[in-house]
Amino acid sequence: MTRRVVVTGASSGIGEATARMLRSLGWDVVGVARRAERLEALEAETGIVAYAADLTRGEDIDALAEWLAETGPVHALVQVAGGARGTDLVEHGDPVDWQWMFEVNVVSTQRLVAALLPLLRDAAASDGHADTVFVTSTAAQTAYPGGAGYNAAKAAEAMLVHALRLELNGEPLRVIEIAPGMVATEEFSLNRLRGDQNAADRVYEDVENPLTGDDVAGVIAYALEAPGHVNLDLVTMRPVAQSAQHALARGPLRVRQD
Repeated sequence: MTRRVVVTGASSGIGEATARMLRSLGWDVVGVARRAERLEALEAETGIVAYAADLTRGEDIDALAEWLAETGPVHALVQVAGGARGTDLVEHGDPVDWQWMFEVNVVSTQRLVAALLPLLRDAAASDGHADTVFVTSTAAQTAYPGGAGYNAAKAAEAMLVHALRLELNGEPLRVIEIAPGMVATEEFSLNRLRGDQNAADRVYEDVENPLTGDDVAGVIAYALEAPGHVNLDLVTMRPVAQSAQHALARGPLRVRQD
């Protein structure tokens, strides 16, 4: 049986890597993002189905759910779309940035779940189980200076996921959270730092092997392909160079000599 998955944030970074990987594993993939031209290029290259939508707009999510219901079952949702804006201290934070982070990380996630859960239930009833996967962040687990807005938004998203798992107890619906640490993608830090490429490059400077989008996509694929009775509640993943949110090694990793 071919299973169909909706992957958000599919125009770049972790979302794009996930769409590519799941398609290579034989899934029918619906890639969702705002930028239609990037999705269409991915569709032409990989055979995913592109669906352009702005997930901060309730009407776009409603239209997506309606289109999905008309075109086939939905066995899985992988919610990657989100983001960070700014590195201001709490006292200097811009409420517009905070509102945007809550909208894209929390409110959009709630809207997606509410809209797609009936379709996921239908698939679970007919095919054994259905899955939800949410990409949060280690920022949801540990605060750091200049990260309060993103910390708060991702922590809120993580609490949504935890509550959802409890609310769905007794149904064959898996709720999986993947919380990556440092992931070097083309746009995350660039967007957070308002297009300053030099500042974005410095985030990853001299860090040996930060995670890649493919690394995270591989864990998502493993979680989805695991037997249906196995739920990976929370996977926290970091590069070896980042042993904690605040403990980042720059320079080559070397074995200590006594």
